[in-house]
Amino acid sequence: MGGEAGHVSNIVAGIALPDSIVTRAATEVAKTAEPDLLFRHSMRVFLFASLIGRQRELFFDPSLLYVAAMFQDIGLTSSFRQSHTCFEIDGAHAAATLLACHQFSSADRDEVWRAVALHMTFGIAQEMAPVTSLLAAGVETDLLGAHFDEVLESERQEIVASFPRGSRFKERIIDVFARGMGHRPETTLGTVGADVLERADPAYRRENFCGLVLGSKWKD
Repeated sequence: MGGEAGHVSNIVAGIALPDSIVTRAATEVAKTAEPDLLFRHSMRVFLFASLIGRQRELFFDPSLLYVAAMFQDIGLTSSFRQSHTCFEIDGAHAAATLLACHQFSSADRDEVWRAVALHMTFGIAQEMAPVTSLLAAGVETDLLGAHFDEVLESERQEIVASFPRGSRFKERIIDVFARGMGHRPETTLGTVGADVLERADPAYRRENFCGLVLGSKWKD
């Protein structure tokens, strides 16, 4: 791993928040670009993911997991309103670029890229290396209420006290996703983004895999 060896700036639910040049840079990017609701979600994801990793006795680099968490949803922000790439890929590229600027190895950059790119691909991410599988597990915990058996109620309460969900979080986070993907509906094929736009946009019509196969240029 490249970059600067860090020190602990804070501990939440027994998890140290990494503090180094690269994690401070990642925090600054996320706090500047994202609404508070999305930033606090990213912080909770990191903490839940870390607790689950500890419970599963997995070896992972906390700094890499932290950067991945900070960039997981950056592609939903106004900086990417002209993009026609999947928001997950936009975030993956941005995270890898930050790590490259801080002289992290290509292996570290690739690991974080995969984690961000696959963090909403439930069922695949969980089979990947720890940073990828844990980031997805953190997302599943904060959005879907999964993995409660791997996180103590007292830990959940401390995390939410430190980084509150806020009122109507469930509806508001869906609205954030919808705004971030609304201009590029073609990127949601085969992803949970199609569910978001189907709920949020009455004019949206999801592409159908069977229709694409049957309507292809092949004669048979």
